[in-house]
Amino acid sequence: MDYVLRRATPEDAEAVVLMHTLAHEECYPHLLSPAFFAARRKAIPERVDRRRTYLDVADPRIIAVDANNEVVGLADAGPGRDEDSPVPLELYSIYVLGRAQGTGLGTALLRAAVGESPAYLWVLEDNVRAQAFYRRHGFLPDGKRGLLPPDWEEVPEIRMVRPAQAAARPA
Repeated sequence: MDYVLRRATPEDAEAVVLMHTLAHEECYPHLLSPAFFAARRKAIPERVDRRRTYLDVADPRIIAVDANNEVVGLADAGPGRDEDSPVPLELYSIYVLGRAQGTGLGTALLRAAVGESPAYLWVLEDNVRAQAFYRRHGFLPDGKRGLLPPDWEEVPEIRMVRPAQAAARPA
């Protein structure tokens, strides 16, 4: 699959929200209830409005578009939000639609968002596939655990960190 990575703009908000919604539905049907997904679909218009503001910043907000100019992936990063941030840079999210998984797009998005820098991220505790992907790129659990907010059904998550020495190794 051919794809192009580029910085997202506020004009991409609707396409990004629709892609993000579909990615959640593909990745988490075993972790979140049908009611959760129905509420996310119902909230698309307000999420698009919020996303426009979110995309109008200097921090990397990267999208991948396919040959049909459809958004098939996204990644975003910025300053760590944890009070005890283990490193200054946080990978906020990375998602690739099922049809683009296994193409190298996830790796390309990761590199575009954080490069080889030390970084940390939060990943769902039961998302074994994502954890394996991050391990291949030098991220390891640091023992910190949390729960998503109630509107995300308090799904458990873990923090993974790629320290400076791991970031310096070739992936």
